Parts: sequence; C-alpha cells; structure tokens
Amino acid sequence: IFSGMAWACSGSSNGALVQNLRRHGLIKTERVFKAMGSVDRIHYCGSASKSLAYQDTPLPIGHNVTISAPHMHAWCLELMEIKEGERLLDVGSGSGYLTACMAAIVGSKGYVYGVEHVKELAEQSRKSIMKDRPDLKNWSIKVGDGRKGLKEGAPYSAIHVGAAAPEIPKDLLVQLKVGGRLVIPVGPQDGHQELLIVTREGEKEFSPKKVTGVRYVPLTDLKDQIGEESKE
Repeated sequence: IFSGMAWACSGSSNGALVQNLRRHGLIKTERVFKAMGSVDRIHYCGSASKSLAYQDTPLPIGHNVTISAPHMHAWCLELMEIKEGERLLDVGSGSGYLTACMAAIVGSKGYVYGVEHVKELAEQSRKSIMKDRPDLKNWSIKVGDGRKGLKEGAPYSAIHVGAAAPEIPKDLLVQLKVGGRLVIPVGPQDGHQELLIVTREGEKEFSPKKVTGVRYVPLTDLKDQIGEESKE
C-alpha cells in the first residue's frame, strides 16, 4: 500500500521526514507529529549508514532485526490512539525508537515498557534513548520473551508488537485493559501477513480488525531469531 510512497516521504533530516509523513497523510494527529519530531531516528539505526536514517525504509540493526520503515512507525502510533497518562507495552522493542515515541506521547504521567529478547539490543536501545531523549524518564526496556507480554505493568491501554506472530498470543490479549488496543502483524514468516487491531471489548470479548497486508520479521524465540535471516 505504501510501496510508491517511500521516496516521497523520505527526507534530508528528521524534521523533513516527519513533515513528509504528515503531508502524505500517514501522520494524522498532532501528538504523533510532535512525538516523531522529538525522537531523532538517526540515533536508532545501529550500524546502518547514517545517510539512510531519514529514508522511509526499514534498516538492519543487527541480530537479524530491523528498525521498521518510518511510515509503519507512524501508522502504528496512530492506530494505537495513545493518550497522555496511559500505560503501554512495546513487544519486540528492538532499536527502542518506537518505545521512545510512545513515551513522548504518554508524558510524565504515563509509562511505557519495552520487551526485547536479544540482550545486546535491549542494552543498545536503552543507550540510544538516553542519548537522544535524556529528558524522558517514563520508560524501561526489559529482556524477555515478548510473546508472554509483561505482567508487571499490566493491564495496558495499548500494546504494539514489532514482529509477526503466527497467531495472536493469548498472554497479550489478557494483559489489555478493557477498551485497550493491540496492534500486531499476524501470519507465517514466508506467507501472507496482516496487520491487525484487536480491541478488548469486555472481559472475554475481543474484536479483531484487519488493516492491511505487511511484511515483518517473525515473532519467535531467541534461538530461532539469532539463526534466522532478517526478512522485513
């Protein structure tokens, strides 16, 4: 859906990139515009060339993981409908970029937990956020299996998953608040994947909605992750 838009959304600076994402309708709200403008993508691209930081494309960051394209980050932030003061979970937090954006939106009265099972990525992402946004104190990144969520912060107003699950993990569903939203890509590693929004309508009622076809790295265990070739 966005394949023809990447060139148009890319920019020469973080500000230009974010402006272009808004100009093309991918950023719709002021809260997402301000958050992405305040979190500089150049700090989260790992060993990828800094000249590519503001291109609207995914980039490898090591350990067979990518930082998603900016248009996907913008889209997922909008789909979560984040509000100030909420408590959120970012599964497969990777580079830490989206965790930082989420923390910028919820503000000092909210809190964002990231979960990343590659210890080295978790450590690097913490350093990246502290370098880019030392003023943000309302986040933490834990090392663990994101498929199990994170009980210590539950329930969450929104959960974002940055890798494709073969099916929706039940542990994530039960950690949603009633009215909360789970944004997750679902599908096989080498097959058709769909980005879904799942809203918790009641104690045992969940309403899934398909958004679009996507291509993500798999949400898997650590052994398979390190052994897999990055596909996003």
